[in-house]
Amino acid sequence: MELNYEFDSGFGEHDCGLFDFQTFSGVFYILLFIISVTVNIILLCVLIAYENLTNVTNLFVVNLACSDLVFTVTLPFYAADQLHHWVFGDFACKFMTATYFVGTYSSVILLTAMTVDRFITVVLHNWPSNHGRRQRCAMGTCAAAWVISIAAAISDAIKVKVETNQGLNGFFCVGPSNSSVVNVGYYLQVSLLFFLPFAIIVFCYSAILKTVLQASNRKRQRTVVVVLCIVTAFLICWGPYNILLFIATFYIPIGCYLTNRFETAYNICRILAYSHCCMNPLLYMLSQKLRRHLLKLLHSQRFRRHLPVPCNTSSERHVTFSLQWQSLL
Repeated sequence: MELNYEFDSGFGEHDCGLFDFQTFSGVFYILLFIISVTVNIILLCVLIAYENLTNVTNLFVVNLACSDLVFTVTLPFYAADQLHHWVFGDFACKFMTATYFVGTYSSVILLTAMTVDRFITVVLHNWPSNHGRRQRCAMGTCAAAWVISIAAAISDAIKVKVETNQGLNGFFCVGPSNSSVVNVGYYLQVSLLFFLPFAIIVFCYSAILKTVLQASNRKRQRTVVVVLCIVTAFLICWGPYNILLFIATFYIPIGCYLTNRFETAYNICRILAYSHCCMNPLLYMLSQKLRRHLLKLLHSQRFRRHLPVPCNTSSERHVTFSLQWQSLL
């Protein structure tokens, strides 16, 4: 439930002369918004244009890209808040909190579900399965991921509100001040949305890597790079951030030196975590097939822009001009 405390971390950066992470974070969120929207939309265009969307893996990838886009929608609001505090009112505070958690929860659930599906397909390949049944299960899982994410996000959004801070000028979108509620929320988030999914992902991908490396098919071995990159990106982006949230539930820095170090680590880890919304499309482009589709898409667009205009004779130009003029009347 970190977003509830996103807009006023309360570590005393104004008193201790901390580096201006607010301005840096605001600019970074704007750049991250542009990159994430671009790469996720490109990925969706490639999948829609050249891939079979009834394929289970593609279905998960499409939903994951939509999840990243949902999270990305909140980044301009974060940027504005970092630069000018929260100026959007109480409703926007609750709505953006819900949007943040929908994107976060659904991303983790979908990534874990896709990992389990790959584990069943690669490792338990002798498992009796029907393509239609597997497809229905995948569609049900995606629907359940969105329903669970929305329900949990609404529950979290109800608790936040806009308040003023006596020591700082401006409004802040904050959560409940009850420390016991905060600790329980942090423990649940870190346990259910990082450690448990990551344990499942590590177990499944370890078995997948073992199976793929034992195979003599080089095409299968290329997937090892993509698999390792996905797991590594998930760990690097969300690992330090969730570990720091866990530490923050029982550790309070004392003095400017410790406060500055803790706040600096907090801001860096938060930037890494938010960067994950644009990581998955870039990692999927490591796939040779997707790169080929992307080049084909870019080539077709470039070819259309450079199509030569047929040269008309004077009479043909007169007829064409007349027809165009009549169409405007």
